[in-house]
Amino acid sequence: MSLLALRPLLVKNRFSTLPLLRIACTIPVPKQTRCYATAEKKATALSAASDRTDVSTDVRPLGERVKENTKTASYMGVIVLGVGVTSVLFYAIFKELFSSNSPNNIYTEALERIKDEPKVKDALGAPIKGFGEESRRGRRNRVAHTTYVRDGVQYIRMQFYVQGIRNKATVHLEKRLNESGQYDYRYLFVQLDYYPHSTIILEDNRLQQDALQSVPSLQSIV
Repeated sequence: MSLLALRPLLVKNRFSTLPLLRIACTIPVPKQTRCYATAEKKATALSAASDRTDVSTDVRPLGERVKENTKTASYMGVIVLGVGVTSVLFYAIFKELFSSNSPNNIYTEALERIKDEPKVKDALGAPIKGFGEESRRGRRNRVAHTTYVRDGVQYIRMQFYVQGIRNKATVHLEKRLNESGQYDYRYLFVQLDYYPHSTIILEDNRLQQDALQSVPSLQSIV
């Protein structure tokens, strides 16, 4: 069949399909709907959870929480104990360095007095230096001293060494705590280490102090 013979059929079919296309174009196409219900529910739930700040989020077991609280309390106890020990150490250091009744200050004051004594200068030779007991490592910074109480009165006794350019000597001192809380000398001696081991007396108040101390006891007997 030739193309000329088919042409009337094609034209007829074309005009017959046009009404169908027009009908299809006039039918409304339903719009695509998106589901936002799930997202809105999640947002509402999150908003409600954020508003309720009083609700505890700690879901750990009770035993674990008690253990954690006990551990925290123990840490706080260690910190408080450390602060207490540090305070005691600082107090001891402050008392040792700045108190006039500390052994270190008593030693320093006695040494300065010995250095200024003309008799000691002539015997040992200036300049004069002082030092304490010699340790195993050869250090001489330890000054031997002892504190004791007799008849309700506190005493401190000390021994150290002095050395000049010619000779060396041993220092003996004792102090007594008076009623005002200060130490008074009972005696202060410098004993020369070389022959004849003579003693230079800087202070000797033992007779006077013992006599004054015995007066109240005699009055109480009378």
